Amino acid sequence: MGIQCGRQSHQRPTAVSVDQKSSGVCSLKTIAWLPVASTQRFAQLDYIAQDNPLAAMSQDEEMEHQVDMLMQHPQMGRPGRLRGTRELVISRTPFIVVYRVKGTRVEVLRLLHSSQQWPV
Repeated sequence: MGIQCGRQSHQRPTAVSVDQKSSGVCSLKTIAWLPVASTQRFAQLDYIAQDNPLAAMSQDEEMEHQVDMLMQHPQMGRPGRLRGTRELVISRTPFIVVYRVKGTRVEVLRLLHSSQQWPV
């Protein structure tokens, strides 16, 4: 049995490349924010910036930092409400990033505010 990324479970392993030099730590190549997710991200941050530009910058930096961690730990988020997705709750913010792992990339599908009903 080779190196597997993610948690051992009854679920099918996620297809990712493995960096052999880092003791089997998952190493994905890219994070891709799909257009709808990017639009949601900037709309949310613009709304926050109207009242508090520093808070908007801080939340964006936190979001970027935690999403970047998915390159090393793609199974970090909880199983998503839609099949084939995962959800990363961004700490210190009201946001949830919905993503999937496809080959060697993490695709960010949506950015939700924690008060939103999803899927509708």
